[in-house]
Amino acid sequence: MTTVPEYDIAREATCPLDPAPAMRARQEEGPLTRVRLWDGSTPWLVTGHAEHRAVLGHPKVSVQPANGIPRLSPSEAAAMESMAAAERAEKKSAGGTSFIMMDDPEHARLRRMVTSAFTVKRVEAMRPATQKIADDLIDAMLAGPKPGDLVEAFALPLPSLVISNLLGVPYDDHELFQANSRTIINRNSTPEQRGQAQQRLTGYLDGLIEEKLAKPGDDLLSGLVERVEAGEVSRQEAARMGVLMLFAGHETTANMITLGTLALLQHPDQLALLRDGDDPKLITTAVEELLRYLTITHGGLRRVALEDIEIAGQVIKAGEGIVVVNETANRDPSVFPDPDRLDLRRNARLHVTFGYGVHQCLGQPLARMELQVAYLALLRRVPTLALAADVEQIPFKHDGFVYGAYELPVTW
Repeated sequence: MTTVPEYDIAREATCPLDPAPAMRARQEEGPLTRVRLWDGSTPWLVTGHAEHRAVLGHPKVSVQPANGIPRLSPSEAAAMESMAAAERAEKKSAGGTSFIMMDDPEHARLRRMVTSAFTVKRVEAMRPATQKIADDLIDAMLAGPKPGDLVEAFALPLPSLVISNLLGVPYDDHELFQANSRTIINRNSTPEQRGQAQQRLTGYLDGLIEEKLAKPGDDLLSGLVERVEAGEVSRQEAARMGVLMLFAGHETTANMITLGTLALLQHPDQLALLRDGDDPKLITTAVEELLRYLTITHGGLRRVALEDIEIAGQVIKAGEGIVVVNETANRDPSVFPDPDRLDLRRNARLHVTFGYGVHQCLGQPLARMELQVAYLALLRRVPTLALAADVEQIPFKHDGFVYGAYELPVTW
């Protein structure tokens, strides 16, 4: 009897920006294999690029907890069971179900309500304000202690300020939403800790909705309030949508700014291309390559087959779980030659960092713009930027569903 390998996403201490060795080993075995989770279940593991897109684009693959998607940890299992119970009871407010954990048509109905805020045109209109935020943060960092922590001084406040302004959330409350967001995505959080953090954030957004019902503003949350008043969405749904956008709008981009800066500092030839080059289009391709190379959403996207489907010559039967791994798909040599090399001139637009299909990241235009602004501002305003610690001393987020670093000591 063949032993099914354990699910292991631990990255090498000496290569913290590369996919986990165990995930690489599974990919070498084939694009579709089995893996054993903590609870003894053995879902399919998708590590190939073509197979990744085939699964996420398949109409008979579900993301809903009630349909039996894999649970990657005991804490997540408890949270998913709460969502599934709420779905079964048709009381969505009880489980805190976000629309990203819903299938169409309900997913599409809720997603359409906020899509217009993240169009390329709307996002580009935010670029000057984002540039000013970046410049102000760099001014403060340069005037502060040296060495400094790039996460605290720049990487975390920049997207937090941008998403706060977009949503209409007071930035003065950033410690509340940042701390609770960290608890939700930490693999080591207990079910109680994760549930309490979710409730705190939902309650906080519901309080803001209450304020905007009385005094609406020109922001995304006020737009959702109009939908509430029109009866198109419940107040609970609006609060959960606000939580999702607030969380996703700062945590992921902050980690990309941090790790992207680290990757560039480790590749001075590539850093010099951005810092000293005069090609205005290079930053666009550079951001796509950094998104591919780093893939901060590590650990896998969970799905379940609703019917028998065939992927890579294998039949995934109805009811079987699937874990789709972004970071190995982005290092697939059949799509990205020499995939472990960081090449800012590479055409990396086929990367799957934002997912694929109907559930791909809603805020990707905003993330791209923020990253373009952040990298250029940082490298050109601080041309002598350097690490102030050995890579082995950097505290990476091995315990999170979103990969990053808790601190990045830098000097100049």
